[in-house]
Amino acid sequence: MSAADVPADLPVDGAAAVPAARTRATSTQWISWVALAMMTTSSVASLRAAPTMAVYGLACVFLYLLPAVVFLLPTSLVSAELASGWTGGIYKWVSEGISKPMGFLAVWCQFAMTIFYYPSLLGFVASTLAYVINPALASSGVWTAAVIIVVYWSGVWVSSRGTKGVAGLASGGLIIGTLIPGVVLVTLGVVFLGQGNESAAPMTADNLLPAWAGLSSLVLIVNNFLSYSGMEMNAVHVSSLKNPGKQFPKSMFLAMGMVLAIFILPALAISWIVPAEELSLTAGVMQAFDAVFANFGWQWLTPIVGIMLVTASLGGMLTWLAGPSKGLLLISRQEGYLPPFLQRLNKNGVQQNILVVQGIVTTVIGLAYALIPDVSSAYWIFSVITTQVYLIMYLLMFVAATRLRRRQPDHPRGFRAPMLVSMCGVGFAASLAALLVGFIPPSQFSSGSPLVYFLIVGGGALGLGLFVPFLFYRFRKPSWKHAESTEVAS
Repeated sequence: MSAADVPADLPVDGAAAVPAARTRATSTQWISWVALAMMTTSSVASLRAAPTMAVYGLACVFLYLLPAVVFLLPTSLVSAELASGWTGGIYKWVSEGISKPMGFLAVWCQFAMTIFYYPSLLGFVASTLAYVINPALASSGVWTAAVIIVVYWSGVWVSSRGTKGVAGLASGGLIIGTLIPGVVLVTLGVVFLGQGNESAAPMTADNLLPAWAGLSSLVLIVNNFLSYSGMEMNAVHVSSLKNPGKQFPKSMFLAMGMVLAIFILPALAISWIVPAEELSLTAGVMQAFDAVFANFGWQWLTPIVGIMLVTASLGGMLTWLAGPSKGLLLISRQEGYLPPFLQRLNKNGVQQNILVVQGIVTTVIGLAYALIPDVSSAYWIFSVITTQVYLIMYLLMFVAATRLRRRQPDHPRGFRAPMLVSMCGVGFAASLAALLVGFIPPSQFSSGSPLVYFLIVGGGALGLGLFVPFLFYRFRKPSWKHAESTEVAS
């Protein structure tokens, strides 16, 4: 799950990292490594990606383990060292390690990924909600576009009023929308097989690795990088451990185990129940629940599970709608990266203009669901663009961490990642490979035009992730800076 899914009690880059550090300085409140593992699990794990990997059947185990080793582990340990040595989040890390312009690019990418993230998240919400109202709507692009637009602008209205208390929705999302439905799905899936039903996907040793069909057969693995993203948010809590050097690695390995279980087991359960050729990337979770409940004569439970999934997703969306944009706002007010119009706050102290502009772009993207015949195709394209933009930030983070270790080896750090340079190399190579592979259409899109796919993904990822921030930086003016510091603004 992306950073936008992280519960609201975790600091956002540039907005809460400094106050959090000050709180610890005046009154240290230790947390256990097990509690940190649970926080990490709640911020990363989700059922949303299960249908995407369920099409691979047993091979989804390998496809989840590989990015966990080459991306999740390096990201976790590297960001922990950075967070324990430099407060201020990704902007501070990249600014210190590379330059301020690159720091702006990093924090911009952390914000920009949400522009494509919310259409994909709400596409899942629309398909899930369809099973509560009318399952036939799950494949309707018009329905999906309508839900995206209405729900997103409703979220903007709520956020612009400075409403508090929605954090509880996201905090309870792990239990309401992930653990309970996940346990039910896996348990009934096991019972389904135990009754003598044949698995829709073969579960033999020959199926442990995905079938090789050229580079296009590897593309779906790119989506797993987004599933594991957001670890740089959790790394800020490394200083709250009594013995970070020993406890943080233990916490991360425990979190990895729980995250992998939440990702892999429901995906396998779906592959047992729903044939790959019938699986929808947006409605696959509900397809599996509907099928397994039908087997037991419990289809009346399908709408209830749908409401649970929708509630959890909307809670995370409402809580984090203004989060990344707040970090971008505070940095921009201090350094003058955004024009005054986008820096204005409403009477509730919320960056309403940024939310509105973001909402206009999101509306245009959401309308693409009504124009693209296959809803699953639109969902996948937006997920890939989201991943591409976010991976740019991670590339910068790995470079900054390496340079900081070499240039400032004696800088105080609460945690020093083992073999940091090697892990940065692995993480950078994996992120770059995922970024490049993302431009290749997956085997499921073989009927479409590779050039059109490349232009859509490339235009969305590189245009939004590189060209737009370049324009802001190129045409910035000294008058765009605000006198107050980031702390005062926050």
